[in-house]
Amino acid sequence: MSDPTRENETEAKARRGRNIALAVGLVLFVILVFVVTLVRLGGNVLERPL
Repeated sequence: MSDPTRENETEAKARRGRNIALAVGLVLFVILVFVVTLVRLGGNVLERPL
């Protein structure tokens, strides 16, 4: 691993880009799981007994 106190601007920019890509991927995965859950539940959510 690189030492954040000894990295140059290019390395910091690359690390920032990787962090943003990971964050976007994680958010997209959570949205995908949410949408798949809603689709699989479908109309059954509205048909539950009161």
